[in-house]
Amino acid sequence: HRWGDQFPSIGKSWRRNWDNVATIFTYPKAIRKAIYTTNAIESLNSVIRKSIKNRKIFNHDNSAFKVVFLAIEAASKRWTMSIRNWPQAMNQFIILHEDRLKDYV
Repeated sequence: HRWGDQFPSIGKSWRRNWDNVATIFTYPKAIRKAIYTTNAIESLNSVIRKSIKNRKIFNHDNSAFKVVFLAIEAASKRWTMSIRNWPQAMNQFIILHEDRLKDYV
């Protein structure tokens, strides 16, 4: 529990949500490595937060959805960094989820 002492709220959250947290450990090493060495999710969250913060008030839910969509679309055009170990991870994804990926590979 070395992390639990230093970050007690994170430890509590992990214990409360262990079934969801533990899911990552069911994937092969190549996929886990690609996931935990990628900051794409954090980056995307940052882009979305910034775009929403700049507008503060939305008259309709659709207005918020449009802002989020446009932010994601603009961010995806700027993404150039490759994902480390992607070929190995993609091979594992294909083995595990061939039925879901067959139309895309």
